[in-house]
Amino acid sequence: MSEFERIGPEPARLLMEQGATVVDIRDPHSFANGHITGAQHLDNNTLTAFVAGADRDQPLIVCCYHGNSSQPAAAYLADQGFARVFSLDGGYELWRQQFPEQIAQPDPHK
Repeated sequence: MSEFERIGPEPARLLMEQGATVVDIRDPHSFANGHITGAQHLDNNTLTAFVAGADRDQPLIVCCYHGNSSQPAAAYLADQGFARVFSLDGGYELWRQQFPEQIAQPDPHK
């Protein structure tokens, strides 16, 4: 397995301010009900296109529910040639607690 780093929400937020990409690997329903602002949903259906089109030199932060499932996903993406891959410790749940203003919510009018 290739290398990735585990980071908490605060260093992840700083990386995002510097242009890091955030991918959320939770199920589509959970992602639709709220996610880190600017995150892209990534699943088996979108993975190939994402890997093919992504800038592999930009930092990449992988987010799941609590920071467990994101670790093997981060290792996989590092194996695909991404230079700097991070797994978000605490996942979406900890991010939501620490940065509630940086959560994209569903539009209640849809």
